[in-house]
Amino acid sequence: MNFYEHTIIARQDISPPQIKQIEDKYKKIIENNDGSLLKTENWGLMNLSYLIKKNKKGNYIHFKIEGSGKTIFELEKNEKIDKNLLRYLTIRVKKIDLETNYFEKNNDEKEKNFQEVRR
Repeated sequence: MNFYEHTIIARQDISPPQIKQIEDKYKKIIENNDGSLLKTENWGLMNLSYLIKKNKKGNYIHFKIEGSGKTIFELEKNEKIDKNLLRYLTIRVKKIDLETNYFEKNNDEKEKNFQEVRR
């Protein structure tokens, strides 16, 4: 079994329940194809570097997967036809870091941003 990091970018105008449905849909595809989902990170709405299908922003969802090539093939096959997705990317890695969440703000940053907004 190999380790993969898989990121999908969903359209900016979908609702939080729809994002949860997308996450659940792809979790099931991974599990039905002999893969295991080690971690899911919802990075939220972020700006895109350039317009993709007339969208300036996208909802990023990141999966850390253990599986085979068949698992990734089935996952990407379903993503190609999904109208709610703008892009997807899969990278095979040797080792997965399950502790670090790169897009999570710590409490000090959240408090600082909140105080700046209140001014």
